[in-house]
Amino acid sequence: MPRVSVIMVRTALLWWGVGFTLGGLVLANKGLPFHGAVWTLRTSHIFVLLVGWLVQFSAGIAVWIMPRLVHPGVVTGSCDRGDLRLVWLCYATLNAGVLLIALYAPLSWLGGSDASVLRWLPALAGVLWLMASAAFVVNMWPRVRPVIEPLTMMVKE
Repeated sequence: MPRVSVIMVRTALLWWGVGFTLGGLVLANKGLPFHGAVWTLRTSHIFVLLVGWLVQFSAGIAVWIMPRLVHPGVVTGSCDRGDLRLVWLCYATLNAGVLLIALYAPLSWLGGSDASVLRWLPALAGVLWLMASAAFVVNMWPRVRPVIEPLTMMVKE
């Protein structure tokens, strides 16, 4: 398993723990209300679990399990899994976006009327996720190939 996959899976599991902790706080506050601001964590809970855990875990496993390049060095010249710097870029931008969106609602609540400065955080998180998606696709696309060999290769005369 490449190192970047290990790091992505471990970070996804950390986000999983954070997400379920946030969800537990929101659920506990629903049963025994202790602070109204806890409801601001609901959005953070959703994005941490959806993007921080599920998307990152899937991406880390995909980097590891997708077929390796047939001719290493022809496509990228670096290794049989392509240019892993793109996957590291995916990792960094994905986690930065999750962190920004997770902090947005609580910081908006704390800022009160001065929270207008923070309105750019969701848009920035979206741009970071778009960069992460593009880096991931650029790395993976050369590794996508059919499972079954073409019919001309299978027929022997």
